[in-house]
Amino acid sequence: MSTPATPPRSLAEALRHRDDVSLAALLRSRPDLITPVPTDLTQLATRAGTRGSVVRALERLDRFALQTAEALAVAADPASYDELVGLMAGDARDAAVVQALPRALATLREQALVWGADDRLRLVRTARELLAPSPQHPSPTGLGPTVAEATAGMSPGRIQEIVTAAGLPSTHDSVSAVAALTKLFTGRRRMKALLGRAPAESLEVLTRLVWGPPYGQVTAEPASHLRWLIDRGLLLPTAPGTVVLPREVALHLRAGRAHRETEPVAPVVEAMATHRPQVVDTTAAGQAYTALATVEELLKDWDEGGPTVMRAGGLSVRDLKRTAVALDVAEPVAAFWVELAYAAGLLASDGDADERYAATPALDEWLELPAAQRWARLAEAWLAGTRTSGLVGGRDAKERTLSALGPGLDRSAAPEVRHRVLGLLAGLPEGASPTAESVLARLRWERPVRGAGGAQPGPQEGDDLRSRLARWTLSEAEMLGVTGRGALSAQGRALLGPRGAAAADSSTSASAPSGDSSSSAPSSPSGPGDKLPVHHHHHRPAAPPEPLSPVEQAAASAAAARLLAPLLPEPLDHVLLQADLTAVAPGPLERPLADMLDVLAEVESKGGATVYRFTPGSVRRALDAGRSASDLHDFLSAHSRTPVPQPLAYLIDDVARRHGHLRIGAASAYVRCDDDAVLSEILADKRSAGLRLRRLAPTVLAAQADPAALLEGLRAMGFAPAAESAEGDVVVTRAHAHRTPPRTAPEPVPDGPPTPDAALLSAAIRAIRAGDRASTTPLKTTPSPNGDLPRTSSAETLATMQAAVLTGDTVWIGYVNAEGSASQRVIAPIRVEGGFVTAYDHTADEVRTYPLHRVTGVAELAED
Repeated sequence: MSTPATPPRSLAEALRHRDDVSLAALLRSRPDLITPVPTDLTQLATRAGTRGSVVRALERLDRFALQTAEALAVAADPASYDELVGLMAGDARDAAVVQALPRALATLREQALVWGADDRLRLVRTARELLAPSPQHPSPTGLGPTVAEATAGMSPGRIQEIVTAAGLPSTHDSVSAVAALTKLFTGRRRMKALLGRAPAESLEVLTRLVWGPPYGQVTAEPASHLRWLIDRGLLLPTAPGTVVLPREVALHLRAGRAHRETEPVAPVVEAMATHRPQVVDTTAAGQAYTALATVEELLKDWDEGGPTVMRAGGLSVRDLKRTAVALDVAEPVAAFWVELAYAAGLLASDGDADERYAATPALDEWLELPAAQRWARLAEAWLAGTRTSGLVGGRDAKERTLSALGPGLDRSAAPEVRHRVLGLLAGLPEGASPTAESVLARLRWERPVRGAGGAQPGPQEGDDLRSRLARWTLSEAEMLGVTGRGALSAQGRALLGPRGAAAADSSTSASAPSGDSSSSAPSSPSGPGDKLPVHHHHHRPAAPPEPLSPVEQAAASAAAARLLAPLLPEPLDHVLLQADLTAVAPGPLERPLADMLDVLAEVESKGGATVYRFTPGSVRRALDAGRSASDLHDFLSAHSRTPVPQPLAYLIDDVARRHGHLRIGAASAYVRCDDDAVLSEILADKRSAGLRLRRLAPTVLAAQADPAALLEGLRAMGFAPAAESAEGDVVVTRAHAHRTPPRTAPEPVPDGPPTPDAALLSAAIRAIRAGDRASTTPLKTTPSPNGDLPRTSSAETLATMQAAVLTGDTVWIGYVNAEGSASQRVIAPIRVEGGFVTAYDHTADEVRTYPLHRVTGVAELAED
C-alpha cells in the first residue's frame, strides 16, 4: 500500500488510504460498523466515532492496548510516537514496553481508534473524551488536568504570582505565563532543582497524590508546607477547599510514566499438574458417560410430565431440590443438568393449561444416537449456549430470585468465555491442568475490568461476571467430560475445531515480545501520512479466530465423537438375576434392555454396576404396559446370564394372576368383576370409604371417584385392577408417553452483531468503495445544492445511459426498487434496450439489469 502524499486530515481520509485487507480487519474486529453497511468511507468513519461503538471497541482491547489508548488520552493532540513511548516506558525506557508498543499501536490503528502518522498520532475524539481525566470521571492513569486546564478560570494576577513564586520572570499575559509554568514543570533538570528546595512535608504530600487520585482537600488557611506547594503552582485550586496535582508535575514525579504498572505481556497460564494424556482422556470419558447417564435419568424422571412451570417461569426452589435428590447431586449441579437438557432441546414446557416441563420429541431421536454422538450434542449445546446455570439462586437487577429454566439467565458473553478458557487449556502441553487463578489473570488481561462509560475501573456486575463465567466453565467442562483432571481431553480439543484450537496461542503470540530488537520502534516515516498496521508486519497482533460456521462446528462435533467413542464402555445385552429379587447390570445396557428394565424394575443403586429391584408395583407396571407374564419370563430368560430365580418367577405369576381381575371404567367410574366375592371384600374394607363405592349389580360397583383415583386407591388396598376403555377393552398404558409439542432449542442471545464472514466482508467493502467513489469523484453535471445526486427526466436518463454505453463511462444513479427503498449505485452501462439498462454494478460487483423508470437520477463521473 502506498503512503499518501499528504497527511490525512480526518479519520475518513485515513480510512480512504487503507487497502481492502486493512478495511476487512477493521470490520471484522468491529462488526457493529457494518450493521447496516455504510454508504461510503465518510459514513464509516462517523459511525466508528460514535460513543456506543467506541465504548464497545475499548471494552474489547487487551490491557496493554487499553493502557496505550489511556496514555494517548493524556498526551498532546496530536502526539508523536516518541511522546507516547515516554508515557508508556518512562524515562528509563522499559525495554519490554518499548518492544510491545508497536503491536498495541497497530491494534488501535486497525480498530480505527487511532489515526495519523507516527509524528501526528490522534486518538479518536470520542475515545479521548471517555479516557481523558475529568472531575466527574477520573482517568485510569490517575493523572489530573494539565496546568493550562487547571488555570483556565484563574485570575491573571494570581497566575503572575505563581510564576514569580516559582522563580520565573513575570510576563505580560496569562497565556505566556501558563506556557512558562508548563515549560518549567516539563523540564526535568529545572523541575528537580525546584523540588530540591521543597520542605520534606511538601514532598510527602506530592507523594500521596502522585499516583492518584490527584485531588486533595485543604482548609481556608493551609499549613505552611501546603502553602509552599500552592504558591508555586505545584498544587492548583479547582474549587473552594480543593486542590489538584497538575499533570506535568505528576509525570515528573512518576519519571514520565502514565501508569504505575504497565503490563506489556499477557500473564502466562500456569500448569498446576501434568498427567499422562491417556489418563486425562479416560477420566474425561468416564465423566462423559456419567453426564449421559445423568441427563437420561433426569429426562426419564420428567418423561411423563415433570414439575409445573411457575407463573413467572422456571422451576420452583422445591422442585429443584426434588430434582437434586432424584439425581443425587447438589442443587447447583442439578440446575446445570436441567439447563443443559433445555439448551440441547431435550426438554421444554408442554404449553398445557396446567403447564409442566416434559421431554420433547427430540429426546426420542437423541436416544437412538450412539453414546458418543449424544455426548457431542450436549457438549455443542453447552459450548454455544448463553444460558448460565451458575446464576440460579442469585438475584436480578430488580432483586428477583433467578430460577432454573426461568428468564434472566442468558449472558451473551458466556460462549466467548467458554471458548477462550478451553482455548487457553489447549495452549498448555497435553495432559497439563492449569491453576484457576492464572486462567482468570489471563482473561482479565485480555479484557480488563472497566467501569461504565469506559472511564474508570470498578467492581461492576458485568466485569465480575467474566471471572465467574470462567470458574463455572472450568467446573462444568469437568462434569461434562470436556476436561479430565482439569486438563483438556482429546475430544475437548477436537470440539474446538481447527480454528478454535488455534486460539490457544493467539494472544500468546500477540503478547510475546519479538526477538528482533531493531524493530522495537517504528521507523521514521519517509513521508507524511497515516502509518497503518501494515507498516509493522512483525508486530501485528494475532487476530482471534473467527467463530466456527454451523458446518464447521458439526464437523468438529463429529470429530470429537469419533475420539470419544472408543473410550466409552460397550453396552451389554445381559444382566445377572439374583435370588433376592434384584438384577445387577455390570455396565451400561443396550437401549431396548435398559428401557424394559426401567419399566419392569426399580433402580436401587448406581455406580460401576446398576442394581435393579423387582417389586409387585414394578411388575404390575410392566403388565400395564401391555406385557404378559409369558413375555416377562421369556425376556428375563433371554437377557440373564444366570437362571431366573424361583422367587422372581413366582412374583411375576402372582401379580399376573390378579392383574386385570378387576375392570375400571367411567361412570364417574365403575368396578366390575366376575367374582362378586372380591367386590364384597372391597366394600367391606374401610380403606374404600373415600372412593364412595356402591353396588350396582352383583358384579359391578359404581364410584364417585374418577377412574385414575379409583385405580390408585384399589392398588393401594393391595388389588391389581386394570383400566378398560368405553368398549370394554383393557387400556394399555405405554410408559414414557408424554411429550411436548415440537420445540426448538433456545436461541443463544448474541453478544452484539455477529462477526461477518468473508463473503459479507467482501461485499460490504465493495459497496463502501463504490459509494465512496461516487461521493468523492467530481461529477460532469452540477450537483444539487445539498450535494445529492440531481434528479433527471426520463429522456435525460435514457440519453446519458446510451452515451455511457458508447463511451464506456461509469455513471452514478439513484434507484428505487419494487419495495420503495431508495439507494445510490455506481454502474457501467453495457446495453440499453426495451426500457431496461444492463450494467456492471460496482456496488454489488456483478452485472445487473435495472428498469429505467425506477432510475430517479443519473450523473456522469468525471475522469480521474
